[in-house]
Amino acid sequence: MTNGRRLCYVSRNYKGRHSAGNKAKGDYEDILAQTGAHNLGLRRTYCKERIAAFFTDLAGIVTYALSVRKGDVVFLQYPTKKYFSFMCRVARWRGANTMAFVHDLGAFRRKRLTVKQEICRLSNSDYIIAANDTMAEWLKEHGLERPCHGMGLHDYLSNSETTDKPTTFPPHKIVYAGSIAERKNMFLVKLSGCIKHCEIHVYGRNHIAELKPARNLILHEPMESDDFISTATGDFGLVWDGDSLTACTGDFGEYLRINTPHKASFYLRAGMPLIVWSRSAIANIVEREGIGITTDRIDDIEDRIKNITEDEMRKMRDNVKRVSHNLAGGMSMRKAVEKATDKINETTE
Repeated sequence: MTNGRRLCYVSRNYKGRHSAGNKAKGDYEDILAQTGAHNLGLRRTYCKERIAAFFTDLAGIVTYALSVRKGDVVFLQYPTKKYFSFMCRVARWRGANTMAFVHDLGAFRRKRLTVKQEICRLSNSDYIIAANDTMAEWLKEHGLERPCHGMGLHDYLSNSETTDKPTTFPPHKIVYAGSIAERKNMFLVKLSGCIKHCEIHVYGRNHIAELKPARNLILHEPMESDDFISTATGDFGLVWDGDSLTACTGDFGEYLRINTPHKASFYLRAGMPLIVWSRSAIANIVEREGIGITTDRIDDIEDRIKNITEDEMRKMRDNVKRVSHNLAGGMSMRKAVEKATDKINETTE
């Protein structure tokens, strides 16, 4: 950073490498490091053992508290369990500023906090980077007075590069990736019964007894993300949650109205255009960037796909390549941090 100020972040311990949340947080630490930001915590670790993880996190927070100094701008990732408010206060006591990137809102889906509690906690930070514009507006509407803007699609770092994969026309292969559970994606059982011409390829651990292989439903074992990006083929990646075909429903489905699902970037990095709910927070991004189709309901998706021309499909894939390249380079977070930093500098000069 200029003006003698340091951009900083705090590496943490994570319980695993492969969950979407931990993957995103690790990626953002790496992106910040690539920009020259200083890690004020310990080296990033992955440990599931509760006691060891607790003391590792605690040691990292203590290291941060002793390392942060006047003029620093500290990037924090929210939620950060018990320590978020403390880390913001320490920065303020030491004459530093904080910006917080919001991965998840406990008040909206899990209801672990009230809306008032969530806004109060986030307000400890000097600047808020919401996952997307819809989330930013929701926070402001519910009382957030700190400066805030939305980012967009998650960046997605990978050792694999998207290769030119064989494609067919008309498109017919829909991919769905993720853990398969009754509370999250029962819609797959219904979808397999109404799809006649397309194939649905499901990648993930199947915990739904009723979801069985069929002529048009192919179940795949979970695949390492790097392998998926380089080898998985599909005409579209599906972002949909809940038990209904006519809307995204339930806690997970409703959360798509405000959340940026990490799997959207996962599909894009694999070279797949998206199919998303028209009322989801990322629907306007998909339409603006030309990287997929939005739909009110998923039971008529075959008709939507059937009406896509070969030229439209080619342009869609070209747009996916462009956006995927940006996500691979961490451009979403780089731009978001730059904007937040400029705003913080304006208010502290």
